[in-house]
Amino acid sequence: MPHSPEQQAIFIGASAGGVYAMLDLVRALPAAFPAPIFFVQHIGAHRSHLAFLLDGRGPIRAVEAREGDVPAPGTIYIAPPDRHMLLEGGVVRLTRGPKEHHARPAIDPLFRSAALDCGTRAVGVVLTGMLDDGSAGLRAIKDCGGIAVVQDPAEAHEPSMPQSAMAAVEVDHVVPLQGMGQLLFELAQPRTGLPAPEAPATLRREYAVALGERAVENLKAIGKPSMFSCPDCGGVLFELNDKRLVRYRCHTGHAFSMRSLAATQEQVTDSALWTSLRALQEKESILRRLAEVQKAEGVGSAEASLREADELAAASAALRKLTLKAPSSASFDAS
Repeated sequence: MPHSPEQQAIFIGASAGGVYAMLDLVRALPAAFPAPIFFVQHIGAHRSHLAFLLDGRGPIRAVEAREGDVPAPGTIYIAPPDRHMLLEGGVVRLTRGPKEHHARPAIDPLFRSAALDCGTRAVGVVLTGMLDDGSAGLRAIKDCGGIAVVQDPAEAHEPSMPQSAMAAVEVDHVVPLQGMGQLLFELAQPRTGLPAPEAPATLRREYAVALGERAVENLKAIGKPSMFSCPDCGGVLFELNDKRLVRYRCHTGHAFSMRSLAATQEQVTDSALWTSLRALQEKESILRRLAEVQKAEGVGSAEASLREADELAAASAALRKLTLKAPSSASFDAS
């Protein structure tokens, strides 16, 4: 059955270095943990053994989440590959919805659902990772009366995600992994008599956009068209009106922060540059082969084909230098 009005729920997100962080964290969790734990690690569509690893590491059970799971205390639910994990009506929902921050599973979708479904009972935790997935979602949890916890950036394998969360949210606790297990145990204890703030209308509309519900109407209500296009689908990106963290969404639901947009666009640009280089080199090779045929058959101007091939070779060399000097996605990270 769905959560009781008093039962807390823990929501954890991590990226680079997150597997090692969680392996350390679950070992420190008490066996009689009184709340369910939901965990998103950026694993993409790759096959994952994370549930097996975590289940054997600590005293509490870890499973890969399934559609319709009813969360139980003392269990870690892990987002499966290529699926966003949400909590709706106290039940786990899995969706292959649009990527956020070019990731699926992503942290923000889980955290937003936690804010709307659990309100004051939600405890959001951001662990190690690059860029800033989880920052907007953690703020949503805070806006709905929940608790925000961040791993101490000084000890994180990648400090950017914790740092970004701290910049975007007035967090309640910044702790090293060594002390996080006991803290989460304390925060997981049932709490009664808490006020229940109304979820912001903008949060509900953004959640609906991610689910594809009246997407254009909701998107127009919370943002304005920007000059940028979505690197995932090519649609117009709307810049959301909330400037506490500059973010973008397209009408199909893809979502980016300013930094994740820059990093994703770099990947698209890199792919385009290498594709262009390949096309130039192939055309050069075709022209040189054409020159051989023209010379052998005495038809056409082999010299003209060779001159054009030489020009393409020079252009290819220049493009290759440009491609090699293009910034990497790491340059958009705060760490």
